[in-house]
Amino acid sequence: MTVVTRFAPSPTGRLHLGHAYAAIRAHDHARRAGGRFLLRIEDIDGTRSREDHVAGILADLAWLGLAWDGPVVRQSTRLPAYAAALDRLRADRLLYPCFCTRADIAASASAPHHGPDGPVYPGTCRRLDAGVAAERVAAGVPHAWRLAMDAAFAAAGPLGWIDRDAGPQRAEPLAFGDVVLARKDAPASYHLAVTVDDAAQGVTDVVRGRDLMRATDVHRLLQGLLGLPTPVYLHHPLLVGADGERLAKRNGAAALADRRAAGEDGAALARSLRAGQGAPGAPPIGFAPDNA
Repeated sequence: MTVVTRFAPSPTGRLHLGHAYAAIRAHDHARRAGGRFLLRIEDIDGTRSREDHVAGILADLAWLGLAWDGPVVRQSTRLPAYAAALDRLRADRLLYPCFCTRADIAASASAPHHGPDGPVYPGTCRRLDAGVAAERVAAGVPHAWRLAMDAAFAAAGPLGWIDRDAGPQRAEPLAFGDVVLARKDAPASYHLAVTVDDAAQGVTDVVRGRDLMRATDVHRLLQGLLGLPTPVYLHHPLLVGADGERLAKRNGAAALADRRAAGEDGAALARSLRAGQGAPGAPPIGFAPDNA
């Protein structure tokens, strides 16, 4: 079987060293196996996605010396596939519309339970009369679609998956509560879109950061419900700066575009990252502990 990996950034900002490391890990994993490395742009967040960031992603990867196979797939062209998956789950009575705002959710629980994605939804709209909910949907009241997690978990049964580093894993998606699968402002959530897209593109090995390891429990559940194949996973360590903080957009991590514009050698930077080092002359980097 041909190994297929992918790198799937969102064009909501510029790539930084953490992105570069993730792309290199996915690229090299495929190349060592004589397989294929795919590039997918996760651009369905219409309020934050920008075309100049798409162009920057392509330029940054080329600068690092990474080449992808086949055309670049954009999630914005995949909306019918997400709608079909939602229709199937809706037909199985595993989805319900949620009309709550963030303020509503915050006010509904004084001490909310926290899961891997943050506060767990208290199930307010799940208790709404079905007829009332249908009337609101028909009237165009803004709503998201949530997965009835306990019913979904019962329907799928016990599920597991394999991480190449951590070994066999048991999927425990109940901790996430009733996750959103279609947002009010986007036709699909990350959980739904990534699961549907990986299956459609024939991804055999999902290589991504350890911060997404527990999200795999939700993805494995969706694979079971939708009859999709289960890839093998490899969740790699996350890069941290000299201060021990994870390299991320919100932490002001230096953009690859700035390094590129300054004349830095992208191929040399890629070699340093493969060796677990930062850029020559730059502050050192390291890896977050396994439990971070």
